[in-house]
Amino acid sequence: MDKSQNPSLNLPPNVSIGDGSVIKGDNCFNRFQSEVANALSIGKDSLIYQVHFALGPKAKMTIGDCCYFTSPILLCEHSITFGSRVMVGWNTTITDSDFHPIEPALRMADAVACSPLSDGKPRPQLKPAAVVIEDDVWIGPCVTILKGVTIGAGSFIEAGSMVSTSIPPMSRVEGNPASVVGKVSS
Repeated sequence: MDKSQNPSLNLPPNVSIGDGSVIKGDNCFNRFQSEVANALSIGKDSLIYQVHFALGPKAKMTIGDCCYFTSPILLCEHSITFGSRVMVGWNTTITDSDFHPIEPALRMADAVACSPLSDGKPRPQLKPAAVVIEDDVWIGPCVTILKGVTIGAGSFIEAGSMVSTSIPPMSRVEGNPASVVGKVSS
C-alpha cells in the first residue's frame, strides 16, 4: 500500500496489504485487537473505504484481490474470509459471533461481567462460526450476514437482506429473513 494515500493511517503490525490496495478512512482500526500473526490480509488492487475492523484477540480475516468495501462493520471473533472481486455496500454488518450469550441466565452473567461491578468475573464463552464470502459476490447496502454463513460464488445479495443461512452459488437473495428469489445470469 502506498502510505501517501492515507499517511495518518496507523496499521497494526499484523496487517498486510497487497500492491495497489488502499485503505481510506478514520478510526478503521480502533477496535482491532487481534494478536494472531497476519490477522488481516488484504489482496491486491482493493479499495477499503471507511471500514470498521472489529477483530477480537484470536480473530483472522482475509480479503481477496480487487474488492471494494464501502463503510461496512466487520465483527470478527474467529474467521471471516472474502474471496476476490467482492463488493460490500455501506452500512452492511458481517459477524461471525453473537457477541453475547443467547440463553437468559448467561446473558445476565455476561452483563454483570461487562459492568464496572464485575470484580474480574469472566464473560461466558461464546461459540463463533466462520463466515465465508466466495468470489464475485455483490452485497448491497444495509445487509446483515450472521455467523456460520457461506455465500456462494457469483451471488447477489439485495439491499437490506438479513442472511442467516448459507446461500448457493449464483443466487439472487433478498428479504428478512433472506431467501433465494432467483438465479444470477452469467
